[in-house]
Amino acid sequence: MDRLSRRGFLAVTGAAAAAPLLPHRLFAATPSNVPVHGLSAFGELKYAPDFTHFDYVNAEAPKGGQMNFQPPNWTFNQTPFTFNTLNSLTLKGESPPRTELCFDTLMERALDEPDAVYGLLAETVTVSDDRNIFTFKLRPQARWQDGTPLTADDAAFSYNLFKDKGHPDLALPLRDLTEATAVDPATLKLVFNGNQSAQNILSIVVMPIVSKAFYTVNDFEASSLTPPLGSGPYRLGKVMAGRSIVLERVEDYWGRDLPVRKGLCNFDRIRIDFYSERQAAFEAFKKGDTTCREEFTSRVWATGYDFPAIKDGRVIKREFPGEAWPQMQAVALNQRRVQFRDVRVRRAISLCFDFEWSKRALFFGSYDRSQSTFERSDFKAQGMPSPAELALLEPLRADLPPEVFGEAIMQPVSDGSGRDRKLLSQAAKLLAEAGWKRQGNFVVNDKGGRLAAEFLANDDGIVRLYSPWVENLKAIGVDASIRLVDATQYESRQSEFDFDVNMLAVNIGATPTFDSLQSLYHSRAAKRPGTRNYPGTESPAVDALIDKAGQAKSREELVTALNALDRVLRARLDWIPTYYLANHRAAYWDMFGFKEPKPDYGFPVETLWWFDEAKAKAIGKA
Repeated sequence: MDRLSRRGFLAVTGAAAAAPLLPHRLFAATPSNVPVHGLSAFGELKYAPDFTHFDYVNAEAPKGGQMNFQPPNWTFNQTPFTFNTLNSLTLKGESPPRTELCFDTLMERALDEPDAVYGLLAETVTVSDDRNIFTFKLRPQARWQDGTPLTADDAAFSYNLFKDKGHPDLALPLRDLTEATAVDPATLKLVFNGNQSAQNILSIVVMPIVSKAFYTVNDFEASSLTPPLGSGPYRLGKVMAGRSIVLERVEDYWGRDLPVRKGLCNFDRIRIDFYSERQAAFEAFKKGDTTCREEFTSRVWATGYDFPAIKDGRVIKREFPGEAWPQMQAVALNQRRVQFRDVRVRRAISLCFDFEWSKRALFFGSYDRSQSTFERSDFKAQGMPSPAELALLEPLRADLPPEVFGEAIMQPVSDGSGRDRKLLSQAAKLLAEAGWKRQGNFVVNDKGGRLAAEFLANDDGIVRLYSPWVENLKAIGVDASIRLVDATQYESRQSEFDFDVNMLAVNIGATPTFDSLQSLYHSRAAKRPGTRNYPGTESPAVDALIDKAGQAKSREELVTALNALDRVLRARLDWIPTYYLANHRAAYWDMFGFKEPKPDYGFPVETLWWFDEAKAKAIGKA
């Protein structure tokens, strides 16, 4: 899974279709037993061994200045609302976004290719004939920020540590790693058992490398505000617990002139302030305390950007194209709760969401209805199953809903009234068929227990979204409610699956890997706290299709496997697809430079953009 996973309201990241089919063998361009500078799952690498910088950066971008930034996405145990630890790599605690900028990785993703990585700490990688052994030659100049060498021993220590004690997003991809050893100070060997997915290594090489020396004397699992020793382009500067952090650029950063770093990480300082309430964060931007933000509330985007700095041109409001990867934003019904295990109940709840009314009344005409967890990509199933899809689905027929073998399921279109009687009647009928009988204002089971559905929220904006949905559910007898909690409770309840209904928006990457898919849908993740399998999906058929996707030897095979998986997920309705936005809605004080067009597979403004001193002086921000 790509490591920028937004967890919250209106958090869609992504747009457009996936890359065209490239029917090549996995790592077809990678010869066996020959050191190479990069890896790509399907097809040739764009950049040759002697490339000097990525095409989407300004290699001559000036260094300096400060960006005060509201992160639009985060990963692992991170949250933008508060923090009580500086270690984002474990499940325990809540940490600040972007602490990953303090660490280097073996390889770095290219943002203009769907699945390519190039050497950062690793100068080269050598792949064995059976694709089970990867040998990395580390750069001799690699250094920790205290000046000591970063060695293969640190890298081997990191992978063994993450497999044993890391956040589930780190530990699960390492499940089939059998050996991580330092052959010598400059040589790391990773050995797998042969059961790993074909794309597994692409997830592993972008994991942060931590210091063995630091975590030999510091408890890795402790919630601590002691900054860990890093090796990356930034270090933690001023930290105000729960309120703000400053990331300071490392002037003598060892890797600043590498091809994968040239033109990136240009700000001297990146400051992140933490707000428990969305309106307070917006007010900080209006005053100039925050200088760059992405807007996820349609009402605010449509009506709130009318303050003086907008009118006189000091603040720019514009849209940037979304990423060319699948979009997933959906509501999970937690089947660890017995009342949601019947698909008829899940379908009844979905019928009560009036997207057409919400689009008009809440979204100011923006957003489109999602039908799939692979929306806006060629992984989204269309029409009837193809012969190739049927070849995967037929052996699983006994474990699949019959609807899987018909037209791909589409969410209903309401009349937009907010109380579509036809759809509510269908929902009530489904509940009756599932054994829920009307008794007064509620439906009850044969023991007299009410059908309850509590929607978990951490923001007033999502309460506004849920409120009409809840009212429709009440109309058909569901004991529906909304529970608004603070950021700490929200993160804890998500991690422990302590909710009935919860929303997730996540980036699973332009080339979804087994690792990203298993955290969301695989039985293996259903009972593991901290994964994104919020519904508690446990299905042998779903597991088998995820395994097929992981074994894909070409993009064509991957598309077929995910088309089949999409049909199954849509029929099961563990996740209720909600809506998506094609573009990034961004606003920023006019003090930055950036290269256009933005890359297709990412929008990390904090590392792509730079401080423009002349612009800043013109608006009084220098």
